[in-house]
Amino acid sequence: MSIKIGLLGFGTVASGIPFLLSENSEKVVAASRDELEIAKVLVKDDEEKNRLIAAGNDYHFVTNVDEILNDTDIQIVVELMGRIEPARTFITKALEAGKNVVSANKDLIATHGKELIALAQEKGVAFYYEAAVAGGIPILRTLANSLTSDKVTRILGVLNGTSNFMMTKMVDEGWTYEDALKTAQELGYAESDPTNDVEGIDAAYKAVILSQFGFGMTIDFETVEHKGITTITPDDVAVAQELGYVIKLVGDVREVESGVSAEVSPTFLPKEHPLASVNDVMNAVFVESIGIGESMYYGPGAGQKPTATSVLADIIRISRRIKDGNVGKPFNEFTLETRLANPADIKAKYYFAINVPDKKGQILRLADIFNAEDVSFEQVLQQKANGTSARVVIITHELSKTQLEAVNTQLEAQSDFDVVNILKVLGD
Repeated sequence: MSIKIGLLGFGTVASGIPFLLSENSEKVVAASRDELEIAKVLVKDDEEKNRLIAAGNDYHFVTNVDEILNDTDIQIVVELMGRIEPARTFITKALEAGKNVVSANKDLIATHGKELIALAQEKGVAFYYEAAVAGGIPILRTLANSLTSDKVTRILGVLNGTSNFMMTKMVDEGWTYEDALKTAQELGYAESDPTNDVEGIDAAYKAVILSQFGFGMTIDFETVEHKGITTITPDDVAVAQELGYVIKLVGDVREVESGVSAEVSPTFLPKEHPLASVNDVMNAVFVESIGIGESMYYGPGAGQKPTATSVLADIIRISRRIKDGNVGKPFNEFTLETRLANPADIKAKYYFAINVPDKKGQILRLADIFNAEDVSFEQVLQQKANGTSARVVIITHELSKTQLEAVNTQLEAQSDFDVVNILKVLGD
């Protein structure tokens, strides 16, 4: 008897699973304690089915998901279709049919994971999704298992390969945002509509999932602040380099006294920080904890074989649990009541780039605004005037989200001040 698998979709990642099953068969069988067999594969229509068969794929392709859901021999359903629907409906039906499910669908898990996890628990089956965060980096299982004895206090991550590729080109080679996006699209890293990547939405989905595994709390996607890289200019990049920083799009999930916060934003990273050297399409997750201290997990965040490796690891773990008779154990057993942090408790340094009139007394005016909110300056630069205005760059000492909002409100109230950018700065 083998463990039979039904694949929903046969795109890039799904087609990498047969490669691993073939090339690593002895280890896979030893780990899963049984042969793993792809019994059926759901494809969109007969046209796709015929194309795949003509390309030499020898599988039982079906065009109706019920042929998988109603097959009592199939014990594990692997969803690799992407998007929220019909994946959500198909996974729900699979769980209701008593089948174990593996998915790499970060969008779905971040927005509907809570209900799917609850359904899996109710039905006594597994729902695993290691590949949903950072592709080939086994970060979820590391947090759930290897760090189970440690208390995590903060998780920082370069979680989106597309935006990281673009920022690498903008920082290292001085490219504009537009040039970096055009090349990312030509290389296939960015979609024709890159919104999810460049606006931080993709990374925010992953931050939601990391909050579950790092802190036991399931936060709603809507509560994750996210700001993308579209506003980053060559001037911002140049100032960062001058001051000893590198700009990266960073996911930041942390626990403070009042609760957990999660956000995604372009961030000034000190050049000596491990995340600062994560370049091109690579991902990394940096974990701060009271036991280990600091640890970083680095690798490809996407791609056929890396992502398929994480998917297959989930399949193997479920197979072992089927053999051991404890398949209903949740992927993440650490759960706490969700408490969102008070904005007054979420503190960071910030970079402000502000265009001011080119005349005396402007830095004093700025200082008065910041001082009124009890915010002090760590560094101040005044750049050359351009026409009637000059640019002032400020790096603050730590301030809270509450103070940040108040300062920004006051700056916007000054008709002759133009706030060009505000970015988070990771402290030394």
